[in-house]
Amino acid sequence: MPVRWIASGTTYANSFVYGNVLVDAGVLPMAVEPYAGTIETIVITHAHYDHIAHVREIARICGDAAVCIHEADAPGLMDDTRSLAMHFGARSPGVVPDTVLCDGDHLGSLRVIHTPGHTPGGICLYDAETRVLFSGDTVFTGGSFGRYDFPGGDRSALAASIERLSALDVEGLYPGHGEPATAGGGRHIAAAREALRYYG
Repeated sequence: MPVRWIASGTTYANSFVYGNVLVDAGVLPMAVEPYAGTIETIVITHAHYDHIAHVREIARICGDAAVCIHEADAPGLMDDTRSLAMHFGARSPGVVPDTVLCDGDHLGSLRVIHTPGHTPGGICLYDAETRVLFSGDTVFTGGSFGRYDFPGGDRSALAASIERLSALDVEGLYPGHGEPATAGGGRHIAAAREALRYYG
């Protein structure tokens, strides 16, 4: 199954279309519109504003697609402090999720992996068959990792989350920011694990 990358530039987060799933909703709705007929579910990897900014509008243009987020980050869809919306001069979208996710849930072929550390309810999505990982802001290509100095961040939890991801067989790594890696994704995760261990 192909991954379609919707890049957002430097401020807001990447979005990805994978089958009928849209991962994250910080990009402008017009960027998602070409895929609106296929998107049935919007999965938010965590509730920081750059990942949720346009979730209300995007859900609407996608025929009221179901909005899903981990239970620990769900309040950020309503709470400006949790979403860091004030850093963007904005307000949280004020959306009640259709589904709250837990570790081990499945959305089609994607398994939800709870990866706290950047936020309490951060998640990654993993397809074992295609070896694709959508990593949100837990880990990025190039061996970097999400910040843990925002409210709710936790360095130890982030280290444990990246350690867990390092055990997966990952080929394609699709992070919340920066360039995706279509091959050798596991090497980027291993590099992030070492970087956090020694320099984080």
